[in-house]
Amino acid sequence: MRFQGDVTIEAPRERAWAFLTDPRQVTQCAPDVQSLNVLDDQRFTVVVRAGVGAVKGTFTFAVMWLERIAPEHARVQARGKVPGSAVDMMTVMTLGDAGEGRTLLHWEADVSVKGVIASVGGRLIQGAADKVTQQLFACVKSKLEAPASATATAWPD
Repeated sequence: MRFQGDVTIEAPRERAWAFLTDPRQVTQCAPDVQSLNVLDDQRFTVVVRAGVGAVKGTFTFAVMWLERIAPEHARVQARGKVPGSAVDMMTVMTLGDAGEGRTLLHWEADVSVKGVIASVGGRLIQGAADKVTQQLFACVKSKLEAPASATATAWPD
């Protein structure tokens, strides 16, 4: 499955970049995050409660930055598993200046879902993904469009 979209953020590109490429900050906006473990500058794991319809599980995602060209382009890979299901995701984001201190974020995600979640919840995946995406970007916008000191909160180490 392929998902993509554009989001205009009322914040300078450098600030948007710093937030979106910092796992401690951006995971605050991902729904149902249970924990985050930053392994090094390139890799982290995140535990997320996710699913479709009645089929839910707690996924442990291994996330790795494949490319980061500040402050304009990044590519990240995430692989998550629960017994009987797996999710592979490749996401690309491009940040551009939208004038007057605003940022245009263009994102694309290729997602592969396998196992029980795909077979049982296959027809519901699009709706669930749309809901999560809306929640994620509403939170990102609210954090980045708040005064600069308000985005300093992060997951404890």
